[in-house]
Amino acid sequence: MSEHEHLAAARALLAEHPVADGHNDLPWALREQVRYDLGRRDIATDQTGTLHTDIPRLRAGGVGAQFWSVYVRSDYAGDHAVSATLEQIDAVGQLIDRYPGDLVRALTADDMEAARASGRIASLMGAEGGHSINNSLATLRALYRLGVRYLTLTHNDNVDWADSATDEPRHGGLTGFGREVVREMNRIGMLVDLSHVAATTMRDALDTSAAPVIFSHSSSRAVCDHPRNVPDDVLERLPGNGGVAMATFVPKFILPAAVEWTLAADENLRAHGFHHLDTSPEAMALHRAFEEARPRPVATAATVADHLDHMREVAGVDHIGIGGDYDGTAFTPDGLDDVAGYPNLVAELLGRGWSKADLAKLTWSNAVRALRDAEAVARDLSATRGPSNAVLPAVV
Repeated sequence: MSEHEHLAAARALLAEHPVADGHNDLPWALREQVRYDLGRRDIATDQTGTLHTDIPRLRAGGVGAQFWSVYVRSDYAGDHAVSATLEQIDAVGQLIDRYPGDLVRALTADDMEAARASGRIASLMGAEGGHSINNSLATLRALYRLGVRYLTLTHNDNVDWADSATDEPRHGGLTGFGREVVREMNRIGMLVDLSHVAATTMRDALDTSAAPVIFSHSSSRAVCDHPRNVPDDVLERLPGNGGVAMATFVPKFILPAAVEWTLAADENLRAHGFHHLDTSPEAMALHRAFEEARPRPVATAATVADHLDHMREVAGVDHIGIGGDYDGTAFTPDGLDDVAGYPNLVAELLGRGWSKADLAKLTWSNAVRALRDAEAVARDLSATRGPSNAVLPAVV
C-alpha cells in the first residue's frame, strides 16, 4: 500500500473510530492570548499561526472527543489556583455554548458515544495539577460537579501530598493524604491522571487506586529517557489496573536530541523575562530567533509511532491512547503540526502493520472504556462509603 493509500485508509478509519485525545491546552492559550475573548480567536475559522486548535482542523484531524485541560500554572497557589481553574472551566463552557453544532459537553462514557453518533466532538475536562484543589477534598468534589473528569495529581512542581516528575523529591511518592485524594477520586468517578508525576507517585497511585488510571499526555521512558515519561515497570502494571497511557507529541519528551535543545531554549525565554511555558506571539518570536541561531532537532510522526510501538509491546494494545498536548507546547513534530495531523500518525502505524482493530482501540475505545470502568467503580464505592473530609496532614 502506498503512502497516499495509507493516509486515505487512516482518514476512513478515523471517520468511524475518531480520536479521543487526552489533553489539549486551548483554554490556557485563550486565556494567555486574548483573556477568553472568543471573538478575537474565533475557532470556527482557521487559527493557524496563533493556535494549534480550531474546529476546521479538529474535523480534518478526525477528533471525536477532547479532554480540554483546565490547567493553571503550578506557581499559582491557594485560592488563586482554585479561582483560575474555575475561570478555565468557564472558558470551556463558553466554547461549548458558542459552537453547539460542533462541540457538546460530555460527562460520561455514554455521552462520548452519543457525541460520536451525533457527529459532534465530545468535550470533557481535565484539571492539570493537584494545586487546583488547594488541599481540599470538597474542592475536588466541586470540580467534579462542574464537569472535571480527571485530575493530574501534580504539574511541574510538587504539591503538599505528591511528588512531581520534575521537582526534587519531597514525599517519596504519595503521602497519606495523597492516597486519600486517590480514594476519593475513585469514589466520585474522577480519573486519576499520572502524567507529570514522579515514578514513585505513579507506583503509589497504582497501589491505591481501585479504578483505572490514565496518563493523559506521556510517552515511553525506555524510548526517550525523560522524567515526564512512563517507565516500563509502570506500563507493565496497566493491564492489571485497566489504565491507559496516552502518548504525547511534545518533542522534548519523545526525541532524545530535543531534550538538551529545549532546555537551552527555555532558559533563553527566562533570560528575557518570560515563563518557559509561554507560547504568546512575543515568546514564540524569541523561540524562532533562537532556532535560527541554533537549529532545532525535529521529531516526526514516526518518532511518536516508535513510542506507541514500545508502549503496545509492554502494556498491551488495550492500554494505550493519544494525548497530543496541543496548544500546551511551543513545538510540535513534523506531520503532527496541529490537531489536523492525527491521520498522519494513524497512516504511519498502518504502514507498520497495525491492524484496524488495534488502531480503533488506540484512537477511541480504550479512553471510553477507562472512563466507563471508573464510573462503575464509583457506583460501587459510593454505595458503601460517604464523602471523605480528610485534611492535611492526614495519615490514612
